[in-house]
Amino acid sequence: MTIHIGAEKEDIAETVLLPGDPYRAKWAAETFLTDVKLVNQVRGMLGFTGFWNGNRVTFHGSGMGMPSLSIYVNELIRDYGARTLIRIGSCGGMQNSVAVRDVILAMTASTLSTPSRGIFRDLNYAPCADWSLLNAAAKAAEKRGVKTHVGGIYSSDVFYDERPDLNEQMVRHGILGVEMEAAELYILAARHKCRALAVLTVSDHLLTGEALPSADRESSFGDMVQIALNAAFPS
Repeated sequence: MTIHIGAEKEDIAETVLLPGDPYRAKWAAETFLTDVKLVNQVRGMLGFTGFWNGNRVTFHGSGMGMPSLSIYVNELIRDYGARTLIRIGSCGGMQNSVAVRDVILAMTASTLSTPSRGIFRDLNYAPCADWSLLNAAAKAAEKRGVKTHVGGIYSSDVFYDERPDLNEQMVRHGILGVEMEAAELYILAARHKCRALAVLTVSDHLLTGEALPSADRESSFGDMVQIALNAAFPS
């Protein structure tokens, strides 16, 4: 057990899928896994372990924002032996070519600040995904016929952003979407020599104002989870 995860070491799989919302972890585990076991509920952050196509998988919530994700990912890697970590979550679209319900595979994650910023000092570190996961996810998305975009995203450290000038520059430079966790996940994976990827469903759009109706979210997010599982365990 750790401060934030009440599981025994053997309860956590080497492959962990990380939705921000703990109840989305519950939904995904109950929808896609067999022999599901609740392994953590400390502070309401739910974790479940089960099997997908014979492969052991943990779904564990990470909370909102990079500081929260950093806590869980550090403990999952250092104390539980997680080696493949895939964020599954929503994001806001930032290009006209990106539509609501599309999936974004984050090749890179730009950011203004992460919990790891202090260790780099004056270095502008470039967080990126693991190539084997990214490649497998792209193939899985194509096979499923899901409209998918591969490229850079922005990991914001605030939700209520008041920097329209910065958004304009990100749109100008091809950033596909904005979310709040992937950059720190990629940095931690690099530090500990693990594999990481963010698979994101576009739930709203910064340019058009369109948003995915709540009734449609589960079916759209299901594609994202399937892509992530196939990336972790390519056939």
